[in-house]
Amino acid sequence: MKRNFLYCLLAIFPLTVLAQHANFNTQRNWSLHKKELQIGFGATQFNGDLGGSVGLGRDYSLKDIDIQATGMAGWLGYRQRFHPYFATTTSLCVFQLKGDDKWSEEPTRNMRSLNFQSLSFEVQQRLEYIFAANEKFGSMFNLPGNYSKKSRSQQYYVFAGLGLLYFNPKSEYIDGKMVALRPLKTEGQSAMYSPLTLTMPVGLGFRMGVSRLWRVGIEATYVKTFSDYVDDVSTTYADPAQLSSPQAQYFANPAVGNPAFNPGEKRGDPNQKDAYYHVNLIVTKNLTYKDYGKQRKKYNLKSSGRYKV
Repeated sequence: MKRNFLYCLLAIFPLTVLAQHANFNTQRNWSLHKKELQIGFGATQFNGDLGGSVGLGRDYSLKDIDIQATGMAGWLGYRQRFHPYFATTTSLCVFQLKGDDKWSEEPTRNMRSLNFQSLSFEVQQRLEYIFAANEKFGSMFNLPGNYSKKSRSQQYYVFAGLGLLYFNPKSEYIDGKMVALRPLKTEGQSAMYSPLTLTMPVGLGFRMGVSRLWRVGIEATYVKTFSDYVDDVSTTYADPAQLSSPQAQYFANPAVGNPAFNPGEKRGDPNQKDAYYHVNLIVTKNLTYKDYGKQRKKYNLKSSGRYKV
C-alpha cells in the first residue's frame, strides 16, 4: 500500500494515541467482551481504471477519489476476542461500487466516457491487533464493601485478513435501461471473466463504550482485489466486428470515432488490480456480558434458595 494512504488513515486519530500505554487492567475486564455482534453503515470509494483527478492516474492513490462516485455500505459482523491483544471478526458487507469518466478532470479519461456501477457483496475473515486500550469497570452488583470506580471502554486497533467479493458491473444503455456488462465481453474476451475474486482488507479502527452492552466506533479500510474487471475495464479496445451485439459495441467504446480510442489502443491498465476503500460507523453489542449477568443472577438465586432446578 502506498505511503500516502497510510498517512491519511493515521491522520484520522490523534497522534498521541500511538504513544498511549496499553491498559488492559484485569483478566475479567477484557474477557467480558469476548463475543460481540456488529452492525454498521458507511461509505465506499472505488479505485480502478475509471474516473480520477487531474493528471496521470496513480494506482492505489487517494488522489484519484471522486466524491461523486461515493457509494453506500451496510455491514453485519461477529467478533470473537480470544486474547487481550487479539480478536477475529467474520463479516458480511453489502455495498455499492461505481466509477464514471465524466467525473474525471483528466481530459483523455473524460472523453473516454466509460462508466459502471455494481451492487457488491463481500465476506471477510480478519485478525485484529488491539495496540492500545483502556478497559475498566465499576462495581457491577452493588455488594457491600465494593467501592465505585468509573467505567472505561476504549480500543485502538489495526487489522488484516482475507475476503471473497462478488461484483456485477452494469451501465446505462441509450434507452435508459441498466445492462450487465460481463456477458457482453466488451474487450473481445473469449470467455467471461469471473464475478468472484479474493480480497485482502487492511485497516484501522477506534471504538468506545456508551454502556456495558454497547460500543460505537469508526473503521477505515483499504481492500485490494485480485481482479481487474470489477469496473469491466482492463486491457485494450476490441474490434467492433468481433463483438456480439450493438449493445456490446456501445459499451465497449462510447467515444467511437475518437482516434485515441481505436481498436487495439489502451482501454485500461491490466498491470494493476482494482481496489476500493470503506469508512464505516460500527455499532457493537456485547453478547458475553449479557450472558455473564444472567449466570450471575441465577447463581445468586441458587445461593439464596429462591431458585428451583
